[in-house]
Amino acid sequence: MDFLITHQLNIMLFLSGICAALAVMVLISRSIPPGRRYSLLILEIGCSLLLISDRYAYIYRGDVSPMGYFMVRVCNFLVFFLSFVIIHSFNFFLKEQIRQNENRKKELGILRLNHILILIVEVLTVISQFTGLFYSFDEQNRYHRNPGIFIFWIIALVVLLMQMAVIARSKEVIHRRMRITLLLFTIVPLVATILQIHFYGLSLTNMSLVGLAMLLYLFTLLEMNTTVAKANEQEIKLLREEQELMQNLFDQTASALASSIDAKDKYTHGHSGRVAEYSETIARASGMDEESCRKVYYTALLHDVGKIGIPDSIITKDGKLTDEEFAAIKKHPTIGSQILSYISISPHLSEGARYHHERYDGTGYPDGLSAENIPEYARIIAVADSYDAMSSKRSYRDPLPQQIVREEIVKGMGTQFDPEYAKIMLHLIDTDTEYEMQEREEVKKLTRDFELQCGEKHTSFTDGVAVTFN
Repeated sequence: MDFLITHQLNIMLFLSGICAALAVMVLISRSIPPGRRYSLLILEIGCSLLLISDRYAYIYRGDVSPMGYFMVRVCNFLVFFLSFVIIHSFNFFLKEQIRQNENRKKELGILRLNHILILIVEVLTVISQFTGLFYSFDEQNRYHRNPGIFIFWIIALVVLLMQMAVIARSKEVIHRRMRITLLLFTIVPLVATILQIHFYGLSLTNMSLVGLAMLLYLFTLLEMNTTVAKANEQEIKLLREEQELMQNLFDQTASALASSIDAKDKYTHGHSGRVAEYSETIARASGMDEESCRKVYYTALLHDVGKIGIPDSIITKDGKLTDEEFAAIKKHPTIGSQILSYISISPHLSEGARYHHERYDGTGYPDGLSAENIPEYARIIAVADSYDAMSSKRSYRDPLPQQIVREEIVKGMGTQFDPEYAKIMLHLIDTDTEYEMQEREEVKKLTRDFELQCGEKHTSFTDGVAVTFN
């Protein structure tokens, strides 16, 4: 206590400065809801002014000069008045903590009663300035408590006890850490007031209020940071769920569109899906990242979307197409590009549809691009598309044996296909010893397992003899 008495004025000045700084921090803390922010702002400003007033009340105590006479009366009035301004601000802060819960009508009623009691004390404080109800001054300009001070203390006690009851009853809506801080704000001033009665000359109550105001701001900020962090986590979770939903929707839409295209011709059923799988495999083998592989997949899945604009009579025709019919078929890359160009966030879809029939040597269509001028995704799709066309059944032929397909890929390296992606396709063929990369129907392979069996009219025959390339 001797230390506090000796250094009390310096402690008051230090704490007052901290509260002023916290008031600025509260003002710019946008993470704190407006109601609580304004309550904290008034509370911190009130605490800063309270200690300054209390400090000057001690400094000018016993000073009989006109300045001393004025300062002692004004500062003591502010000490009493600001004490309840702080309690009033805390009451508003507490109200903001629980007002969002509609089931807290009783607690809100108690806090409204507190507002009335506090206003009564504030009015009595003003009256006391002229009547000496709470305090008076002697001839030496010294402050003395009067019997009416018990009204001040009793109302303060009742208000703090009711605030304590509200806090205790609101544990479901107030975080545990914040609830402890709020309870301390009601308990510590009561204890400090009792001690101050016995240690006259010490401003224990005021300094405890200021210390708790600082603590209240700290834990409010921590609570808001926790709330913001949880909100961010929830927002990220919702965004991820939304992205997954959009991805699933796009996947299903693209798959449905590809299936509708393939359904136009019974001989190309599943073609788009297989080309998408082969293209993604080639992209991954070439070292592309997952995002690029995903783009390659969907670009390949929709590469034939332009066939929507081609007459069914041409697409489903058995046998060789006429020059006019083939010219019509050659329009599907342009039609597909126009359709997919509306998906502006994914320009690669349109490019894949337009350029997948370009050839590496520049003799393809529709634009006659060559080599690296052909978009990378289109060069990948060109290899996968040709592979599936050869390994699938068509109206004019059965699926080609794997060895023949491999030979055609070799022939097309550097002319029809990008050599790099053609080599990857060859590697995939070489590792596909069971010929699983094909249309999901039974396909005869060149193998010694088929023996030559000729009937009277030669109606049974083998597919050929296996050839090994060294």
